[in-house]
Amino acid sequence: MLVIQILILTVLFIGIPIVVGGFFKNISGDMPAFLFCWVSGQICLWAGFLLICVPMILLRRFLEHTVAVYSIYVGVLLLFCIVWRIKKRTNNHGKVLTVEQHGKKDKIAICLWCCVAILLLLQLILVGVLAYEEGDDAFYVAVSTIATKYNTMYKVLPYSGGSTLLDMRHGLAPFPIWIAMFSRLSGVHAAILAQIIFPIVLIIMSYSIYLQIGWRLFPEGTRKCPLFMLFLELLILFGGTSLYTAENFLLVRTAQGKAVLANIIIPFLFLLFLILLEDMQQNKRVSPGYWILVMLTMMAGCLCSTQGALITCTLAGVVGFCAAAGYKRWKILLPILGCCIVPVCMACLYLVLR
Repeated sequence: MLVIQILILTVLFIGIPIVVGGFFKNISGDMPAFLFCWVSGQICLWAGFLLICVPMILLRRFLEHTVAVYSIYVGVLLLFCIVWRIKKRTNNHGKVLTVEQHGKKDKIAICLWCCVAILLLLQLILVGVLAYEEGDDAFYVAVSTIATKYNTMYKVLPYSGGSTLLDMRHGLAPFPIWIAMFSRLSGVHAAILAQIIFPIVLIIMSYSIYLQIGWRLFPEGTRKCPLFMLFLELLILFGGTSLYTAENFLLVRTAQGKAVLANIIIPFLFLLFLILLEDMQQNKRVSPGYWILVMLTMMAGCLCSTQGALITCTLAGVVGFCAAAGYKRWKILLPILGCCIVPVCMACLYLVLR
């Protein structure tokens, strides 16, 4: 039974996102296509879950209804991506950086990458073995557990077990329900998913984004990228100077929505906007698929936290105005405004319903 559960989680969290993310493979450029497809595919699934789960919560439906509709959504998305990939299959794949391209005989670079891997493994072991019970888990983990056990969504007060009115602040950012859905599909207890399994996977996802940023910032050096990653890991390991730092959120509150917003959504937006600025500098045409991915990332930010709408729109606006003024291409503001439509609607919905 345990093996079956692990296989189900592997398919749900790795296999399906990679297939879905293949639609955005051409955006990755010289970066490892595997990592970019995995992260972008997961972002696409999160955005779809937001559009499915929030109406279900507002309509006071049950968790099983959300799981059923989401399963249909994933099935249709997989079918579309598979058909699209078959039709568009060519020999012009994105380049993948290999060890030979980075200097196979550079022993110092190899040692640096080994140090990066050791520190990452240390963090994963600490997260799995020393599962820390953070105060907010009394709410978020309880919401996921109650949703799985009673087949409800925000109808039961997690502190006392009594019935409650819908909490708009949390109901419009249903990341705990996403965890509950995985628990329902795999049969693994929601607390185990939230405290052990998902933190390990989400930390790997976060570092994969930082790795892609490092490849973009230091494409010419064999040692600069591992040094960047090593320095970043040290900052995260010793970044618990406060309960509210992004480093503390990554290692302690990993499976909470606000931690995912801080350590996955925002860094991935930085990566996408870095790609945008590089393309504009080289006078390249920005593909429609790129803007779709930016829009989906901003929607995924709304799934993680109600603050996601404000933060993602602010970041997009700052980058858009800087790019438009710097490169004299004011038309770039139109697609950026289009990407902000869903977050703005979520923010307005919160103001109306609260």
